[in-house]
Amino acid sequence: MSAAKTKAQTLINENGVVVFSKSYCPYCTATKSTLKDAGAKFTVLELNEIVDDGPAIQNALVEISNQRTVPNVFIQGKHIGGNSDLQAKKAQLPALLKEAGAL
Repeated sequence: MSAAKTKAQTLINENGVVVFSKSYCPYCTATKSTLKDAGAKFTVLELNEIVDDGPAIQNALVEISNQRTVPNVFIQGKHIGGNSDLQAKKAQLPALLKEAGAL
């Protein structure tokens, strides 16, 4: 397993909610706002700000989730998807966050 994949998988395994993001992405901003509005505690990795292995982590996410785009959201180790997927789960979000210990 590559170092980048290990790093990404460790973040997913050790945090209730993880958002792989890019700081300039409007969909990422919307996802982070939705989680903040829900009162979630979450970990964000801004891939464009990680000089040494940001692109490698993004490539590794394809192997982990079959999704290359950001935001790439995981709740309790389960791949949720991108912003539109998270928005579609808004009604279920409080229960998912509570189960993940992220409230």
